[in-house]
Amino acid sequence: MNRCALLHRLWRLQGQRHARRLRQALADPEAVQRALLRQLLERNAETHFGLAHGFSAIRSLEDFRERVPVQHPDALARWVEAIQAGEPGVLTRDPVTRLVPTSGTTGPVRLIPWNRGLQRQFGRAIGAWTHDLLERDPALMGGPAYWSISPAGPQAAEASGSAVPVGTDRDSAYLGRWLAPLVDATLAVPDEVRRLETREAFRYATLLFLLRSRELRLISVWHPAFLTLLFDALPGYRERLLADLEAGTFTPPGEVPADVAAGLGRRLAPQPIRARELASHDFLDATRLWPALRLVSCWQDARAAEPARALAARLPGVRFQAKGLLATEAMVSLPFAGRYPLAVTAHVFEFVDDSGRARWAHEVQEGKRYRLLVTTAGGLYRYDLGDRVEVTGRLGGTPTLRFVGRAGGISDLCGEKLSDAFVGAALDALLAGLEVEFAMLAPERDGSGRPGYVLFLETAWMPDALAERLEARLAENPHYAQARWLGQLAPVVVEPVKDAQRAYLSAPVHRGGLGDIKPAALDAREGWRRRLECRGT
Repeated sequence: MNRCALLHRLWRLQGQRHARRLRQALADPEAVQRALLRQLLERNAETHFGLAHGFSAIRSLEDFRERVPVQHPDALARWVEAIQAGEPGVLTRDPVTRLVPTSGTTGPVRLIPWNRGLQRQFGRAIGAWTHDLLERDPALMGGPAYWSISPAGPQAAEASGSAVPVGTDRDSAYLGRWLAPLVDATLAVPDEVRRLETREAFRYATLLFLLRSRELRLISVWHPAFLTLLFDALPGYRERLLADLEAGTFTPPGEVPADVAAGLGRRLAPQPIRARELASHDFLDATRLWPALRLVSCWQDARAAEPARALAARLPGVRFQAKGLLATEAMVSLPFAGRYPLAVTAHVFEFVDDSGRARWAHEVQEGKRYRLLVTTAGGLYRYDLGDRVEVTGRLGGTPTLRFVGRAGGISDLCGEKLSDAFVGAALDALLAGLEVEFAMLAPERDGSGRPGYVLFLETAWMPDALAERLEARLAENPHYAQARWLGQLAPVVVEPVKDAQRAYLSAPVHRGGLGDIKPAALDAREGWRRRLECRGT
């Protein structure tokens, strides 16, 4: 048995208890969710939040709803400020070990508390998923895997004076202290790659380590466009990659910190046989580069559906598995037993219907769509995730879900999560003092088909360098900044329009009367360049 196979077997064994627990819990989600909520309330009753909302007096799911109002994302800020000031026991009894940045609704960024309790909740769901994955296809264990590394790239800056570290940890930290080193040892691409500071160096290093892994079995990424961009870069780096494989060197394009280059270089023994094998390839056919590749895991719902289909067409014979719904704040659903059940053993969930009524997992109806609220061990209580899901059926008594998009004026082409309020604040600042007839940001594709955003603007005077200044404002959202850094999004473009208000109001995409059309700084629908009859820049 090779080393990868042995480590994967240990990983699968570690996830067995999580899979068993989930399998049992699926039969009775009501009992599981009640018990989980009770544990969270009892553990955190003496926290600042728990005392303010009477956790000790809560005896039922109904009491919980009465005492704790829905928490919208930006309301979290005042509690996080106390955590940053070093106050203990603000939201949870467990100490906060890190504040993880994610996009804000009205501001550029919000910080999500991370602690051991939240890590254990993520570990339950991820453990069940990976056990099921390896159990169903044991051949995946025979070689290394590529689990997409989140590049350090553009992170939210460390908050000055924060008593708690701010920023993302290594991706395997979701799995816990014992499992993370085990998983790291099975990876085709080492975690140190995330420290590369330029997109070109990050992409090159990723490709070099992937090519060294002839027996690569599994690729797991978030948005499929990330993998498509990697494959597109391969031919341009072909000669340099072959030379580095042959010699065991690391010569990425651009500047690389010396310590990072040295650390990665120590991992690179010469592979002359692999280099000779690849020398006859044009690097256009990924299936020839990795003949043992069996499965790609990526988003396939909502906006990711078409990019996923295009990627699958480039990898004939490779199985694709759609990811469940996972956010910085919580893991909502997971691939399990051929379905996508709610991660019922991880967090406590509520489903808000179109009338505004919140329902528990056992109360939802198949075919209906809901907005999600989540309560976690990280200190989020009835927190509005802003995600909409459709109930596709049940596994046991637990709903199975499909992600259908973001709620509340959110545009999310490839994970950037721009909100109408955030874009509106950016435009107000940039266009202050101008006579603006019309201003709206909307998604469009560039000449190569890459998604991005266009600001459609009608004004008597066009400010200088507006696109660059708007780009800087949007990049205050860490998810937007990362998507731009990776090249998944094209740069923002400003296009002047004329008589745009009339064209906007008369557009056939609007339904109902004119009174139902609300002005928006951001419209998540594509096609506005055509509808507004742009005259060009």
